[in-house]
Amino acid sequence: MNGAAPVLRRAGDRGWLIDCAGPRPADVATAIRARPWASELRDVVPAATTVLVVAETLAGMEPLAAELRAVLDEVGGRESRPAPGRTVVIPVRYDGADLAAVAERVGMDPHRVARLHTEGTYTVGFFGFAPGFAYLDGVPEGLRLPRLSSPRPRVAPGVVAIAGNQTVVYPGGTPGGWHQIGVTTERLWDVDAQPPNRLAIGDRVVFEAVAS
Repeated sequence: MNGAAPVLRRAGDRGWLIDCAGPRPADVATAIRARPWASELRDVVPAATTVLVVAETLAGMEPLAAELRAVLDEVGGRESRPAPGRTVVIPVRYDGADLAAVAERVGMDPHRVARLHTEGTYTVGFFGFAPGFAYLDGVPEGLRLPRLSSPRPRVAPGVVAIAGNQTVVYPGGTPGGWHQIGVTTERLWDVDAQPPNRLAIGDRVVFEAVAS
Protein backbone atom coordinates (compact mmCIF):
# COMPACT_ATOMS: atom_id res chain seq x y z
CA MET A 1 0.00 0.00 0.00
CA ASN A 2 1.29 3.45 -0.85
CA GLY A 3 1.38 6.30 1.66
CA ALA A 4 -0.41 9.66 1.50
CA ALA A 5 -3.59 10.04 -0.53
CA PRO A 6 -3.49 11.90 -3.87
CA VAL A 7 -5.27 15.25 -4.13
CA LEU A 8 -7.29 16.37 -7.15
CA ARG A 9 -7.28 20.08 -7.99
CA ARG A 10 -8.92 22.00 -10.80
CA ALA A 11 -6.40 23.37 -13.33
CA GLY A 12 -8.06 25.86 -15.62
CA ASP A 13 -11.43 25.29 -17.23
CA ARG A 14 -10.59 21.93 -18.81
CA GLY A 15 -7.97 20.46 -16.55
CA TRP A 16 -7.49 18.46 -13.38
CA LEU A 17 -4.13 18.43 -11.59
CA ILE A 18 -3.43 15.35 -9.50
CA ASP A 19 -0.95 15.76 -6.64
CA CYS A 20 0.07 12.13 -6.48
CA ALA A 21 1.51 12.11 -2.94
CA GLY A 22 1.89 8.32 -2.60
CA PRO A 23 1.55 6.70 -6.06
CA ARG A 24 4.16 7.33 -8.72
CA PRO A 25 2.98 9.82 -11.35
CA ALA A 26 4.10 7.47 -14.14
CA ASP A 27 1.89 4.70 -12.73
CA VAL A 28 -1.08 7.07 -12.40
CA ALA A 29 -0.63 8.41 -15.95
CA THR A 30 -0.29 4.91 -17.39
CA ALA A 31 -3.44 3.75 -15.58
CA ILE A 32 -5.41 6.76 -16.84
CA ARG A 33 -4.26 6.24 -20.43
CA ALA A 34 -5.37 2.60 -20.25
CA ARG A 35 -9.00 3.58 -19.60
CA PRO A 36 -11.39 3.52 -22.61
CA TRP A 37 -12.53 7.09 -21.89
CA ALA A 38 -8.93 8.35 -22.09
CA SER A 39 -9.28 8.57 -25.87
CA GLU A 40 -11.54 11.56 -25.25
CA LEU A 41 -8.83 13.45 -23.35
CA ARG A 42 -6.56 16.01 -24.93
CA ASP A 43 -3.52 15.13 -22.83
CA VAL A 44 -2.22 13.30 -19.76
CA VAL A 45 1.09 14.79 -18.59
CA PRO A 46 3.04 13.27 -15.69
CA ALA A 47 5.68 15.33 -13.88
CA ALA A 48 7.86 14.80 -10.81
CA THR A 49 4.97 14.67 -8.32
CA THR A 50 1.84 15.47 -10.32
CA VAL A 51 -0.22 14.44 -13.33
CA LEU A 52 -2.08 17.01 -15.42
CA VAL A 53 -5.20 15.72 -17.16
CA VAL A 54 -6.64 17.97 -19.87
CA ALA A 55 -10.08 17.36 -21.34
CA GLU A 56 -11.08 18.23 -24.89
CA THR A 57 -14.19 20.12 -23.82
CA LEU A 58 -15.68 21.83 -20.78
CA ALA A 59 -18.52 19.34 -20.61
CA GLY A 60 -18.25 16.47 -18.16
CA MET A 61 -15.51 17.78 -15.88
CA GLU A 62 -17.18 16.46 -12.71
CA PRO A 63 -17.79 12.98 -14.16
CA LEU A 64 -14.15 13.04 -15.29
CA ALA A 65 -13.10 13.81 -11.72
CA ALA A 66 -15.09 10.79 -10.51
CA GLU A 67 -13.34 8.59 -13.07
CA LEU A 68 -9.95 9.94 -12.00
CA ARG A 69 -10.69 9.27 -8.34
CA ALA A 70 -11.59 5.68 -9.22
CA VAL A 71 -8.23 5.32 -10.99
CA LEU A 72 -6.41 6.80 -8.00
CA ASP A 73 -8.20 4.44 -5.61
CA GLU A 74 -7.07 1.51 -7.72
CA VAL A 75 -3.47 2.65 -8.16
CA GLY A 76 -3.10 3.74 -4.53
CA GLY A 77 -4.55 0.49 -3.23
CA ARG A 78 -2.15 -1.85 -4.90
CA GLU A 79 1.41 -2.72 -4.20
CA SER A 80 3.97 -0.92 -6.34
CA ARG A 81 4.81 -2.88 -9.44
CA PRO A 82 6.63 -2.17 -12.69
CA ALA A 83 4.67 -0.12 -15.20
CA PRO A 84 3.51 -2.15 -18.22
CA GLY A 85 5.96 -0.56 -20.62
CA ARG A 86 8.71 -1.86 -22.86
CA THR A 87 12.26 -2.62 -21.81
CA VAL A 88 14.95 -0.57 -23.55
CA VAL A 89 18.58 -1.66 -23.16
CA ILE A 90 21.24 1.08 -23.36
CA PRO A 91 24.96 0.22 -23.62
CA VAL A 92 27.12 2.63 -21.63
CA ARG A 93 30.85 3.29 -21.58
CA TYR A 94 31.48 4.30 -17.99
CA ASP A 95 34.20 6.92 -18.34
CA GLY A 96 32.26 10.12 -17.72
CA ALA A 97 33.87 13.39 -16.75
CA ASP A 98 32.51 13.18 -13.19
CA LEU A 99 32.93 9.46 -12.58
CA ALA A 100 36.01 9.80 -10.37
CA ALA A 101 34.47 12.64 -8.37
CA VAL A 102 31.24 10.70 -7.89
CA ALA A 103 33.22 7.66 -6.74
CA GLU A 104 35.05 9.75 -4.17
CA ARG A 105 31.87 11.36 -2.85
CA VAL A 106 30.00 8.08 -2.41
CA GLY A 107 33.04 6.22 -1.06
CA MET A 108 33.37 3.65 -3.83
CA ASP A 109 35.81 2.97 -6.61
CA PRO A 110 34.68 3.94 -10.14
CA HIS A 111 34.10 0.31 -11.14
CA ARG A 112 31.69 -0.15 -8.23
CA VAL A 113 29.86 3.06 -9.20
CA ALA A 114 29.42 1.74 -12.74
CA ARG A 115 28.28 -1.67 -11.54
CA LEU A 116 25.79 -0.18 -9.09
CA HIS A 117 24.38 2.06 -11.82
CA THR A 118 23.81 -0.95 -14.08
CA GLU A 119 22.06 -2.75 -11.22
CA GLY A 120 19.38 -0.07 -10.88
CA THR A 121 15.80 -0.68 -11.98
CA TYR A 122 14.86 2.39 -13.99
CA THR A 123 11.48 3.58 -15.22
CA VAL A 124 10.69 6.57 -17.43
CA GLY A 125 8.90 8.83 -14.95
CA PHE A 126 8.28 11.91 -17.07
CA PHE A 127 9.71 14.22 -19.70
CA GLY A 128 10.71 17.84 -19.25
CA PHE A 129 13.38 20.55 -19.44
CA ALA A 130 14.06 19.93 -23.16
CA PRO A 131 12.72 17.73 -25.99
CA GLY A 132 13.82 14.15 -25.44
CA PHE A 133 14.92 14.73 -21.84
CA ALA A 134 13.55 11.68 -20.02
CA TYR A 135 13.75 11.56 -16.24
CA LEU A 136 14.47 7.94 -15.29
CA ASP A 137 13.56 7.06 -11.71
CA GLY A 138 15.45 4.42 -9.78
CA VAL A 139 19.05 5.39 -9.04
CA PRO A 140 20.26 3.14 -6.19
CA GLU A 141 20.41 4.80 -2.78
CA GLY A 142 24.21 4.64 -2.62
CA LEU A 143 24.62 6.81 -5.74
CA ARG A 144 22.19 9.60 -4.92
CA LEU A 145 23.83 13.01 -4.97
CA PRO A 146 22.50 16.56 -5.32
CA ARG A 147 23.04 18.29 -8.63
CA LEU A 148 26.28 20.13 -9.39
CA SER A 149 26.50 23.57 -7.82
CA SER A 150 27.55 25.01 -11.17
CA PRO A 151 25.93 23.45 -14.28
CA ARG A 152 27.80 23.03 -17.54
CA PRO A 153 26.60 25.38 -20.30
CA ARG A 154 26.26 22.60 -22.89
CA VAL A 155 26.18 18.79 -22.72
CA ALA A 156 26.75 16.51 -25.70
CA PRO A 157 24.15 13.95 -26.77
CA GLY A 158 24.50 10.50 -25.25
CA VAL A 159 26.03 11.61 -21.95
CA VAL A 160 24.69 9.46 -19.09
CA ALA A 161 24.37 11.31 -15.81
CA ILE A 162 22.83 11.01 -12.36
CA ALA A 163 21.27 13.38 -9.80
CA GLY A 164 19.13 12.47 -6.81
CA ASN A 165 17.11 9.33 -7.50
CA GLN A 166 17.17 9.90 -11.27
CA THR A 167 19.42 9.23 -14.21
CA VAL A 168 19.29 10.65 -17.72
CA VAL A 169 20.69 10.23 -21.21
CA TYR A 170 21.21 13.78 -22.43
CA PRO A 171 19.55 14.49 -25.79
CA GLY A 172 22.26 17.03 -26.58
CA GLY A 173 22.52 20.78 -26.90
CA THR A 174 21.28 21.62 -23.41
CA PRO A 175 22.95 22.87 -20.24
CA GLY A 176 23.39 20.24 -17.58
CA GLY A 177 23.92 20.12 -13.84
CA TRP A 178 23.93 16.35 -13.39
CA HIS A 179 26.96 14.19 -12.63
CA GLN A 180 28.33 12.71 -15.84
CA ILE A 181 29.34 9.08 -15.32
CA GLY A 182 29.30 7.65 -18.84
CA VAL A 183 28.29 7.93 -22.46
CA THR A 184 26.24 5.88 -24.90
CA THR A 185 26.20 5.81 -28.68
CA GLU A 186 22.47 5.08 -28.64
CA ARG A 187 20.30 7.93 -29.89
CA LEU A 188 17.16 8.22 -27.81
CA TRP A 189 16.04 11.49 -29.39
CA ASP A 190 16.08 12.03 -33.17
CA VAL A 191 13.95 14.73 -34.75
CA ASP A 192 14.04 12.86 -38.08
CA ALA A 193 12.69 9.62 -36.61
CA GLN A 194 9.04 8.67 -36.16
CA PRO A 195 8.43 9.04 -33.31
CA PRO A 196 11.43 11.24 -32.43
CA ASN A 197 11.58 9.84 -28.91
CA ARG A 198 12.53 6.20 -28.39
CA LEU A 199 11.31 6.23 -24.81
CA ALA A 200 7.77 6.52 -23.46
CA ILE A 201 6.27 6.96 -20.02
CA GLY A 202 6.45 3.68 -18.11
CA ASP A 203 9.22 2.14 -20.19
CA ARG A 204 11.87 0.28 -18.24
CA VAL A 205 15.50 1.10 -19.01
CA VAL A 206 18.44 -1.23 -18.45
CA PHE A 207 22.00 0.11 -18.64
CA GLU A 208 24.70 -2.33 -19.70
CA ALA A 209 28.41 -1.58 -19.30
CA VAL A 210 30.56 -1.84 -22.42
CA ALA A 211 34.32 -1.62 -22.75
CA SER A 212 35.97 1.76 -23.20
